[in-house]
Amino acid sequence: MKNKRRIFIKNTLAATTASMIVPKETFGILKSKKYMEGIVGHGDFTYQVDKEWGVQDPSKVPVNDCHEMVMDSQGRILMTTTGANNDNIIVYDTAGKVLTSWGREFPGAHGLSIMGEGSDQFLLITDPETHKVHKTTLDGRIILTLERPKEVLGYQSDEQFKPTETAILPNGDFYVADGYGENYIIHYNEKGEYLNHFGGSGNGPGEFNCCHGITLDTRDASNPTLLITSRASQEFKRFSLDGKHLETIKLPGCSICRPVIHGDTIYFAVIVTKTWDSWDGMLAVLDANNKVVSLPGGSAPEYVNNILVEPQYDGSTFRNPHDVLVDADGNLYVPQWASGKTYPIKLHRV
Repeated sequence: MKNKRRIFIKNTLAATTASMIVPKETFGILKSKKYMEGIVGHGDFTYQVDKEWGVQDPSKVPVNDCHEMVMDSQGRILMTTTGANNDNIIVYDTAGKVLTSWGREFPGAHGLSIMGEGSDQFLLITDPETHKVHKTTLDGRIILTLERPKEVLGYQSDEQFKPTETAILPNGDFYVADGYGENYIIHYNEKGEYLNHFGGSGNGPGEFNCCHGITLDTRDASNPTLLITSRASQEFKRFSLDGKHLETIKLPGCSICRPVIHGDTIYFAVIVTKTWDSWDGMLAVLDANNKVVSLPGGSAPEYVNNILVEPQYDGSTFRNPHDVLVDADGNLYVPQWASGKTYPIKLHRV
C-alpha cells in the first residue's frame, strides 16, 4: 500500500506543487506550502522538500537553535529550541500547525527522548547550558532533574557536565551522553539513581570524540545494543548495554548528530561535512548493513574499497540539519541549528 502511495505521489507532485497554496491561519502560522524544486535523496529514499512546513510568525512562536524532534503516541511532534525568553518545547501536528508550546526552564534545550505509552509517556530533555537533564511529562511538568554525577571521578566541577542526549530502555533505565562535556556515558535507573558509566574523551575504541548522540538499537531483539556518536571523528560506535565496545562504523565526511532507527534503517543528520560556517550538512540513510544508501541534500553515496567517499552538499537543501524524525509513512522532519532562526522543514517521501 505504501509503495502504491509513493507511485501516486510521484505521478502527481509535479502538477500539484506548482499551484499548492493553503491559506491557513493557525497559531500565528505564516506559510504558502510551496515546495523546493526537484527531488532529493537516492534509491528508494527520495523526497520532496517543503521548507515552509513549520514556518511561524516569530513574534508569536519564536525559535533560536532548533535541535531535536520526537513524536508522541497521539501523533504530535515535539521539538527543542534554545532561548531564555521563549518556550523551549514547541508541539506541532504533522501538517505543521503549532498546537502548543511550553517550558522556559531549558534555555539550552538540546537532546529530546520519549518513552512510555499513552498517558504514561514522558520526556528526557538535556540542557548542556544549565548542565542538567530533566525528566518531564508531555505537558512540561518536571518529574526529575539530574546534574553532574558525583560518582564519576572524571568531573571536578558541575560546569564540566554538558549532556547532549539520552537513550531509554524499556524498563525505564536510561543513559546520558555527555557529548559537550567529558564524553562519559552514564547509566541510571528509572528513579535517576546512578548505576555505572563508561567512555570518556579520547580516540580509543571505548572512548569518544564528542559523544553527541546515543540511541537504543533493538533490531536484534535478543541482543539490544547502544549506537553512540563520536561526531568529531565522523563515526558512530556500537556498545553492549554494559559498556563494552563492539564495533566502529566510520563515515568519512559525516559529522553525525544522533542515529535514529526506523524499521531496519538508520537515519541521521549530518550537521556539517567540511566547515561549520557554510551550511553544508545533509541527511544520511543507512541500510541494515550500515551502508549509506541515500544522502538527501548531498551527492549520491559512493564506496571505494568499502570506504564511503566523502559526500558533497547540494548547495540548497539544508542549513545545519541537527536531527531527523521519521513518521509512519517514511516522511522526514528536520530541525536545524544555527540556521538563522529557521523553523523545521519536512521531506515528503516519494
